[in-house]
Amino acid sequence: MLPECKLARAVDESVTRSMAKWPDVPDVYGWLSLDRRGNFLIRNEKIANRALRDFIARNYQADARGCWYFQNGPQRVFVTLAYAPLVVSYDGEAMADHCGRPFVPGQAYRDEEGSVLIAGGGAVGLLDDRDLSRFAELAQSPPLLAREAVARRFRYVTHPAP
Repeated sequence: MLPECKLARAVDESVTRSMAKWPDVPDVYGWLSLDRRGNFLIRNEKIANRALRDFIARNYQADARGCWYFQNGPQRVFVTLAYAPLVVSYDGEAMADHCGRPFVPGQAYRDEEGSVLIAGGGAVGLLDDRDLSRFAELAQSPPLLAREAVARRFRYVTHPAP
């Protein structure tokens, strides 16, 4: 699964240049979060600017600790997760994560609250609740995995800290 997430893409060229120019910029914690529907939030406010959301999505990845962040120029901005590092949904007959990347589903699980998690591509995604009825039509009931065990099982950190 993790360390480095297989879903990560190369960061933007402008980010690469900034990292070389300013290698010692401190990381940011507690500023950015991801909700259960795949929205990035700045201090609990949904990011409305499409260009900023797309920039974050293009540069969103995990470090070796299982902490998810986006590379903002030379700075890593760590993301507090409401549940899982990815939120996945149906995109026609396929699936995609909240960043718009294709998501190849593997094993599915459900927690005691009825949430569905799907492993795939070296990470785990929370199925968007708007797709639960479609999932129920297509799949048999997946095995139970206690919510408190999900982050440990898939080796990610919901509340990154320095």
